[in-house]
Amino acid sequence: MRLDHVVYAAEPDGLDATADRLARRLGAPFLDGGVHPGFGTRNRILPLARGHYLEVVAVLDHPAVDKMPFGQAVRARSAEGGGWLGWVVAVDDIAPIEQRLGRAAYPGHRTRPDGVELFWQQIGVTGTMNDPQLPFFISWSVPPNLHPSTYGPAVVDLDRLEIAGDPHRVRDWLGEPETGPLEDVDVDWMAPHGVPGILAAHFRTAAGPVRV
Repeated sequence: MRLDHVVYAAEPDGLDATADRLARRLGAPFLDGGVHPGFGTRNRILPLARGHYLEVVAVLDHPAVDKMPFGQAVRARSAEGGGWLGWVVAVDDIAPIEQRLGRAAYPGHRTRPDGVELFWQQIGVTGTMNDPQLPFFISWSVPPNLHPSTYGPAVVDLDRLEIAGDPHRVRDWLGEPETGPLEDVDVDWMAPHGVPGILAAHFRTAAGPVRV
C-alpha cells in the first residue's frame, strides 16, 4: 500500500500558528486547503514529494464535529495539546476495505480557496480513534493532477515514520507485512510507551533532515 498523507492536529494556538511553526521547521509554506463541511474541520496543506502531503487540521464551531468520527478525533487530539493524529493509506478501490471492515466508506468533500472541488471516500477513522497506531484508508475521486500533493511545489520529502505500537496489529489491519507495510515510505516500529501512534515523521528538506 502507498502512503497518501499524514495528519497533524492543531495545537492550542490554532491552525494557522501550528502550520506556520511547522513551515519554519520544514522550510516550506503551507497552503489553505479549505473546509470539510461534512466533518466540521478545516485544514492547511503542505505538498510533499512522491505524491504525499502533510495536513494540519483543526475543528470548526460546527455541529458536524459532534456527528463525525474525523471531527471528533481532531477535537480530542487538539484538546490534548495537538500533534500527530494519524497516517492515511491510499487505495484505488475501497470496496475490498469496506467488505473486510464490514461497513461503508464515507464520502468526503472540500472546496479549495481557488474554487477547485475535491471528492474522496474514506473508511477506518473509528479504528484510528480507538487505536491511533492504525491508519485509515482513502480513495480519491479526482484526477491525479488534483491530488493535494500537486497543489503547490513539493520541496520537502517524507522519508520515514516512527510508529509506536504492535506491528502485528497493524499488519492484520492493513493485510500487509509488518516489516514493510508501505511501499513508498519506511516505517520504524518503536516499543509502545503511553498512547500508540505516530511518534515522529522524518523529512528531507533543503536545509537537511528534520524530525517532527
